[in-house]
Amino acid sequence: QVQLVESGGGLVQPGGSLRLSCAVSGIIFSAYSMGWYRQAPGKQRELVARISTDGNILYADSVKGRFTISRDNAAKTVYLEMHSLKPEDTAVYYCNRPSAMSAWGQGTQVTVSS
Repeated sequence: QVQLVESGGGLVQPGGSLRLSCAVSGIIFSAYSMGWYRQAPGKQRELVARISTDGNILYADSVKGRFTISRDNAAKTVYLEMHSLKPEDTAVYYCNRPSAMSAWGQGTQVTVSS
């Protein structure tokens, strides 16, 4: 079965940086696009970045220029590098396959606050 294990979240001040990781098992990782999603309190989950099998990348407008998604097919891991963090980036962050959603992992909490 597919397992998605997110890590790397934490409490950071505005303007700070974090690097999230998502370890994936149970699928042929290299065959799928991967995405990072987030869900803030009281809001719907949203896609913030996705990376295709050949490295094409899309970002939500709200994170363009600040977030960078990458993948390591050998390690079956997708990363999200986040810079210039804002309080509105506070959310639980998840990874998943945009084209073949699996059960969500536990996510990793990112809190941006002074």
